[in-house]
Amino acid sequence: MLLAAPAPTPPPPPHTGGLLALIPGTAGLLTVAALGIALLLVLIIKVRLQPFVALLGVSIAVGLAAGLSVTELFGTVQKSDAVSLIETGMGGILGHVAIIIGLGTMLGAILEVSGGAEVLSARLLRLFGEKRAPLAMGMTGLIFGIPVFFDVGIFVLAPIVYAAAKRSGKSILLYCMPLLAGLSMTHAFLPPHPGPVAAAGLFKVDLGWIILMGLVCGLPAVLAAWVYAAWIGKRLFVAVPHDMVEAADEARAAVAAEKPDAHERPVPLGTVLAIIGTPLVLILLATFSSIALAQSTLRSVIEFFGHPFVALTIALLMAYYLLGIRRGWSRKSLETVSTASLKPVGNIILVVGAGGIFGAVLKGSGVATALSDTFHNVGLPVIVLAYLLSLVLRVAQGSATVAIVTTAGIVVPLIEGQGMSQAHLALVIMAISAGSIFASHVNDGGFWMVSKYFGITERDTLKSWTVLESVLSVAGFAVAALVSLVV
Repeated sequence: MLLAAPAPTPPPPPHTGGLLALIPGTAGLLTVAALGIALLLVLIIKVRLQPFVALLGVSIAVGLAAGLSVTELFGTVQKSDAVSLIETGMGGILGHVAIIIGLGTMLGAILEVSGGAEVLSARLLRLFGEKRAPLAMGMTGLIFGIPVFFDVGIFVLAPIVYAAAKRSGKSILLYCMPLLAGLSMTHAFLPPHPGPVAAAGLFKVDLGWIILMGLVCGLPAVLAAWVYAAWIGKRLFVAVPHDMVEAADEARAAVAAEKPDAHERPVPLGTVLAIIGTPLVLILLATFSSIALAQSTLRSVIEFFGHPFVALTIALLMAYYLLGIRRGWSRKSLETVSTASLKPVGNIILVVGAGGIFGAVLKGSGVATALSDTFHNVGLPVIVLAYLLSLVLRVAQGSATVAIVTTAGIVVPLIEGQGMSQAHLALVIMAISAGSIFASHVNDGGFWMVSKYFGITERDTLKSWTVLESVLSVAGFAVAALVSLVV
């Protein structure tokens, strides 16, 4: 950490400029933190400023208010030893996260366009039968949600929900809510989704631990959400939206026009499961090889293939060949689908990077140390603090990714020097992830997507989707907190 000036005699704060000239010591740093978070929420909620710009602007404001010099924030134009907190914060997180998000996004796009989702859901529907179709929908969302983003999952799988609800004549909630619970759980708790990957990068936790703890906390949470989905689906009738069925058919026809002719052949279910499961298995093997094996050539090989970059690259190449080239795709088609899939992730990557900047500024300015001392004095466990901070930020501004990266930036410095294990740190990340999905409401784009795609009124969306997300959140946190007591 670079300081504006050496301070050989304790205990002055790291910086004495900015607001600290008026409010000295810890009180000034806490004031800076509170005003910074408040400003961030105002900019996102009221001003409707793009979250990346808001996070970057607030990071600069917090740094200056806490007394950081311009050189510390931005470095210098000339080459020197001065290191820019903004550059190191952005680069430190994106060097890890951007590659994983990019590879995961392309993998999900190939699975989506190839028709893997339809094959998966059709097989599950046959396996569970018509009476258990809601459970089949939930399993479809859970499995297919691993490699694809939440909104893509809705777009691809919504027609399957329409068809199941039309055949049964029952409320569409009975079918869409389990599906949404599965998609939401994987989006919040499991790689390669940006939230958990970004938090893992900030906390420096192996993705294998994130996968393991994501399954440990997420699966019980999604089961609880499915119970609520079954309850609300029987008590609140919502008809199948015929206009959305027609719109979805047109959209899917447009997508089909971009597919190679060979897509008419169904994708083997085993191929879909193998592609989705390969990176998860490889990453888990690499994570736990360091525990089970002594340093050896075998362990080095396992760790190489289990590195997230390598594991996701292998899965992507498998998808290119098994779902593309072997089924008649041209190289041009593969390039088109892959390139198009990367366009929407630019915003996500920038927001994640800005979260890294925010955390670096909090640490470099001494604000994080003041927060740490204060919370330690209060006696609030870090895992509870992490959940509550993420929950408040989620409810206030709507974005789960912003809630995760902002909370992680605040919490990471609080746990430094505590000697927490990788498993315990992963559980703290699960608490943050759980808080980030609490009470999706009108300031969340996902709320409106669910409402409009499935023809649910705003009032009924609050009764169903908002409560479903809250159940998922509370259950996920409860499991994380209980497991943390024994880890």
